[in-house]
Amino acid sequence: MAKVRFLDLVKPVMFLIPQIKTPERKVTKHDRFVWSAIALFIYLICCQIPLYGIYKSTGSDPLYWLRVILASNKGTLMELGISPIVTSGMIMQLLAGSKIIDVDKKQKEDKELFDGATKLFGFIITIGEAVAYVLSGMYGELSNLGALNAYLIIIQLCVAGVIVLLLDEIMSKGYGIGSGISLFIAVNICETIVWKSFSPFTITTESGQTEYEGAIINAVHQLITRPNKISALQHSFYRATGTNLFNLITTFVVFLVVIYFQGFKHEIRISHRNEPGSYRTYPIKLFYSSNIPIILQSALVSNLFFFSQILYKRYKHFLPIRILGKWEDIESGGHSVPVGGLVYYISPPHSLLDFAKDPFHTLFYIAFMLISCGFFSKTWIEVSGSGVNDVAKNLQDQGYFIQGMRENMIKDRLRRYIPIAAVFGGMCIGCLTIFADFLGAIGSGTGILLAVTIIYSFYEEIMKNDTK
Repeated sequence: MAKVRFLDLVKPVMFLIPQIKTPERKVTKHDRFVWSAIALFIYLICCQIPLYGIYKSTGSDPLYWLRVILASNKGTLMELGISPIVTSGMIMQLLAGSKIIDVDKKQKEDKELFDGATKLFGFIITIGEAVAYVLSGMYGELSNLGALNAYLIIIQLCVAGVIVLLLDEIMSKGYGIGSGISLFIAVNICETIVWKSFSPFTITTESGQTEYEGAIINAVHQLITRPNKISALQHSFYRATGTNLFNLITTFVVFLVVIYFQGFKHEIRISHRNEPGSYRTYPIKLFYSSNIPIILQSALVSNLFFFSQILYKRYKHFLPIRILGKWEDIESGGHSVPVGGLVYYISPPHSLLDFAKDPFHTLFYIAFMLISCGFFSKTWIEVSGSGVNDVAKNLQDQGYFIQGMRENMIKDRLRRYIPIAAVFGGMCIGCLTIFADFLGAIGSGTGILLAVTIIYSFYEEIMKNDTK
């Protein structure tokens, strides 16, 4: 009896899955920028269109900690953000990397079936998340919403999810630059930085004074209205009621530091068996697994925060729930912060003052970040096809060998660098995240790391295409 593959089960429904046709000719750089701008414009429009039929909630946002990596916006068509496609992509990648799913991506049919299965799985997750959000009461109690509004909300979220899937495929097929997922994450984070710098909205402090939310706008206002300019500058740099100039400068410094570390790499000379006299280099970067460690670590922590917050609101007197985490609402921020339990100790201290107040919290957080980022980085390369065995096989299949070594010794040479680069690079990303959090960078250390690594990867892709 012939063995039935998982991908073969997807064939009958492939005609139902919307497909973006691969470009028949090379897309020019100008056209790729245009397509990227169009995709970004559609995403930003969806981020501003509110969901029809919802009841505005005055409580805290339980998904606040997830929105940085999900590129989502509360109460809009982009409520789910890139969550369904990221979840389906990572699960399918893990299944393929661990050989649970038999797939040969070198074969066109297998690659198309795998992509189709990922999209189908993403759409199923979209429906599941949309239903879960409505049933959980995020948009109001079902008795208040009514059946019609509940169905309309689910339909809106599902249509928006399909739009995100198609926008990402447009980018990934070569019409745009990079992937839609990366573009939306980077823009979402950069939008936060720009808004915190130039927001014209006002906030009222505990002392009753009115200040501008944007750090630069507030600094200009303080310098104009205050007679004591030294005091105005001091307040603009160190105010605790909102984003200040020190946070803005710190963000810029973190950008530069991350870009500097992006250039660290070790190059191995390789030659082709058909071109024995020439060689090229195979680079092994310090950030070998790119931003994957911080994405996985953030996803783990954010989900723990989400479930802990929901459980604490319902069962706050239950001891295991209190051990997991205690929460306190912040009225001005529209979200809750952990004040005790496990989730408190894996949350970042937001300043050096917090470090001095609770050193154990800080040390626990540092250890957790370094260990988790290193572990996720090492695990990811083994299941994503970028481990020692996979790289060695790809080089040998393409006819490459390392100069001065026999072909069967490629693995030994790669084993000296790739695992170390994965673990140490993941830990370095964790260190940079901690550094950004301690100094108070805008948008959190995780957000800054994601934005910089994504923007740098876009730059590398543009430069590579120009070289070609």
